[in-house]
Amino acid sequence: MSTLAHTMMTAARSADSGLVGPGELDRYPFAEAPGADRVGVPSWDAADPELGRVGRRSAGSRGRGLHGQLVQQLGQMIVSGDLGADRPLVPEEIGQRFEVSRTVVRESLRVLEAKGLVSARPNVGTRVRPVADWNLLDPDIIEWRAFGPQRDDQRRELSELRWTIEPLAARLAAGHGREDVQQRLVDMVEIMGHALSQGDALTFSRADAEFHSLLIQLAGNRMLEHLSGIVSAALQVSGGPITGCDRPTEASLGHHSRMADALAAGDSAGAEAAMRQLLVVHPEVERVVPAPREH
Repeated sequence: MSTLAHTMMTAARSADSGLVGPGELDRYPFAEAPGADRVGVPSWDAADPELGRVGRRSAGSRGRGLHGQLVQQLGQMIVSGDLGADRPLVPEEIGQRFEVSRTVVRESLRVLEAKGLVSARPNVGTRVRPVADWNLLDPDIIEWRAFGPQRDDQRRELSELRWTIEPLAARLAAGHGREDVQQRLVDMVEIMGHALSQGDALTFSRADAEFHSLLIQLAGNRMLEHLSGIVSAALQVSGGPITGCDRPTEASLGHHSRMADALAAGDSAGAEAAMRQLLVVHPEVERVVPAPREH
């Protein structure tokens, strides 16, 4: 085993996993729909008790500070529909509900505003924005949707988006001559192979995510590079049989290996074909995006 493979596998086994596994689709607690006792005002008391004081909740926060945890919790509540569109968000109420300072609330709302989830206007205050205004390509929103009531739509949309991005990236990446990146792709395949033989799904997933991110970087298209985070988010929240990357299998490993070989050989058609085969390991995908016709 290479030094890189050993280091990555050791680090993955000792780290706290944020990746979804079987039976973990509901790992984020979502509140029941707020009651209608106060029209237009969030019913904080209806929220799940686990969302109580921000500082007490460590599960799902992945080591974030108070500011990051509040963004996470408010974001989940908005995306899940617990805080519906055009509802006012009163900073004082949020601070009291989650027992955080005005500064933490203010900075958290600014982050949510940058994601398109809320808007702040003079004499109107801060309100939740409709779904059409959200930045649906934001990795946090992808994650929140993937583990909320919109999980099926989110996974289908991510699968369709990957079908648009990754075969093209594989075709463009072939023969670019970046030996360092090519070697890194080979290293990731090696790591995936060792992880598969040891039943280490976490290491396999991390090497898989890096493989796809590297491939998009190798394509040499800066606009595509900006989409690499979407692909990484898609791999981390898949949680179901959507593509061949979702679970470690010999078939998935073989497609990655053939893709790396085609990229090194400058075989653009072969690299694209291997990517398409990888994305259609499961028949569910064929109902979303039909397989390309043979010419």
